[in-house]
Amino acid sequence: MFAPGAGRPLGAVGIVLLLCAVLLALGILPHPLAAWAVLGVAAAVAAFLAWFFRDPERRPGPGIVSAADGRVRSVEREGDRWRVSVFMNVTDVHVNRLPLDARVASVGDAGAGFRPAYRAEADRNVQRHYVLETPLGPVEVVQMTGILARRLVSFVRAGWAGRKGDRFGMIVLGSRVDVLLPGARATPAVRVGDRVRAGETTIAREGP
Repeated sequence: MFAPGAGRPLGAVGIVLLLCAVLLALGILPHPLAAWAVLGVAAAVAAFLAWFFRDPERRPGPGIVSAADGRVRSVEREGDRWRVSVFMNVTDVHVNRLPLDARVASVGDAGAGFRPAYRAEADRNVQRHYVLETPLGPVEVVQMTGILARRLVSFVRAGWAGRKGDRFGMIVLGSRVDVLLPGARATPAVRVGDRVRAGETTIAREGP
C-alpha cells in the first residue's frame, strides 16, 4: 500500500520505464547503451519511490501511540505538558498517525528556516501544528521540517475526526514529529533512543 500522493511520481517514473523498454525492444534508439543507462536510473528511482511512499497497515497499540516512525530524540516536561519528540530518517515510513482518538480543532503553520531536525535550534524550523480535541484534553502534534525534508503534507483539515492510528499526514524525506500531552493526564512510556512505530508503539499512558 502506498501513501496518498504517491501516484503522480510513481506514474511518471513508470512512463519513463515503459517508454525506454518499448524503444529498446523496437531497436530504434541511436544509442542503446544510453537508453539502458536511463532505464537503470529510472528503475532505481522507481524502487526508491516505492520504498519511500510505502504505507503498511498498522494495528493500534495500547495507550497513547507514536505519531511517527523513528527514534525518540527527547522526552521533556515543558510547563504543564510533556513533549515526546521523534526523529525520522529517510528510511522510515513517512506517514504520520493520530496518537489517540481525536477531532482536529485547528491546523496551522509556523516557524522559518530548515535547520537539521536533530538539533535544538530546529524548534524554529517551518512546522505544522495540529491541535487535537481528545478524551485527555487538548493534545498537539507538530510536523517539523529539516535540512532536506521541506514538504509537510496534510491529509486532514480542521473539523476532521479520526480514531487512534488513523493517518493524518506525512513528511517528505524524514525530519521529526513532536507530540505534546497534558502532564496531568499522561505519563511518558518511552526513553531517548527508543525505536517507535507510528500508530503501534505506546509512547505514553493515561495518568499522572
